[in-house]
Amino acid sequence: MGHSHGHSHSHGHSHGHSHGTGNKKALLTALILITTFMVVEVIGGLATNSLALLSDAGHMLSDAVALGLSYFAIMLGERKATLSKTFGYRRFEIIAASINGITLMLISLYIFFEAFQRFTNPPAVQSTGMLMISVIGLLVNLAAAWVLMKGDKEENLNVRSAFLHVMGDMLGSVGAIVAALLMMFLGWGIADPIASVVVAILIIISGWRVTKDSFNVLMEGTPSHIDVENVKASLQKIPLVKEVHDLHVWSITPEQPMLSCHMAIAGAGNHDEVLQRAQSILHDDFGIEHSTIQVEHEDNGCPSPHGTCN
Repeated sequence: MGHSHGHSHSHGHSHGHSHGTGNKKALLTALILITTFMVVEVIGGLATNSLALLSDAGHMLSDAVALGLSYFAIMLGERKATLSKTFGYRRFEIIAASINGITLMLISLYIFFEAFQRFTNPPAVQSTGMLMISVIGLLVNLAAAWVLMKGDKEENLNVRSAFLHVMGDMLGSVGAIVAALLMMFLGWGIADPIASVVVAILIIISGWRVTKDSFNVLMEGTPSHIDVENVKASLQKIPLVKEVHDLHVWSITPEQPMLSCHMAIAGAGNHDEVLQRAQSILHDDFGIEHSTIQVEHEDNGCPSPHGTCN
């Protein structure tokens, strides 16, 4: 019929497995550190009556959930594809990210509400205990950040987002330290709710970004780093290619983009040569390792029942 399908699979399984093992260890270690100190911070926040500590503990709770989901997602993602889940289970991490993002925003709204109450009636806060716990929290976050930096944070969005969460926690700990010092030396009781509001703003920004990115993947949106027009133009520059249509770019996870398209070639064009060139361009220039390309001779027309392609 003049059609041919090309699939490009260039996955480095041994390389990916070693990275996956390193990522799992980094995430699990960071999860244990964050969760342990979160419990300490909740107890300390209640004991010292500090909203800044409790809001930072809330941020740490969201981080613990994020790290736990990221760890579980990598474990689940290692399961093989089945007949009912032909793409495997990698997209669970996107579902986990969307849940985490929504939770982050809900936590920040609660902190805003509590802070508003304290602005109108600032309670007494044990600033010395708050300072000690905040300093320990900063050290724990530094340790967790160092562990995650050893993971594959440049390529794996899961690890990168977990690293950014921990960096946000570090800022929260710094805010609590500054608030404690202001209360100790200047008697500024209002510094506690101000610090909690700063943390809440950080939480809501990161929550919105995570939610927006995860929803884009779930809606089969084009990955933000890929320009579809540029992809189409590059494919149409291949010799004897007359038209590229029905072009779709989406992703299973942010680091696993996928593409499908039809390519119409002139009568003298060779299916296999065009297919090989197209797959090389997609892999080398756009990082797309999995593509499904239907090559058809322009003389045969478009396979659309209406005789038109877009």
